[in-house]
Amino acid sequence: MKILFSNLFVLLILLESCKKTHPASDGAAPSVERTIRFQLYTNEDFSGETSVITFSIFIRNAHTTLFDSSFAAMEIKDIPGPGQKLVIEKTVSGDGNADLAAGFHYEIQNVGHSGYIDTSKAGNAFKVIDYAFH
Repeated sequence: MKILFSNLFVLLILLESCKKTHPASDGAAPSVERTIRFQLYTNEDFSGETSVITFSIFIRNAHTTLFDSSFAAMEIKDIPGPGQKLVIEKTVSGDGNADLAAGFHYEIQNVGHSGYIDTSKAGNAFKVIDYAFH
């Protein structure tokens, strides 16, 4: 059942993802592809927690959101453990000399919202954003 849920979850992410692009101006730095792998899981036992949570992921530079996507809402108890991480990889094009911020935002229904942000330094072609929800 968890495998089916994970596959469905990944499919929903791909269907709901969007890419934001803006035309480059003359004299702009050449475009470089950079890949970020998002990994979401929990190390805690939330088996009795039925509150609804919605996650989203993002990649942005200092001026622009390069990518954002929302996951389907789920109950907190359905966040997978470390052995079944939700893994999403996204490649974006942009200035390879710019630092990127990437991470997770989440909102728990009737509770509030928070998030986790990490950075990918300029010139880094691959970054893993590993988030253990707690």
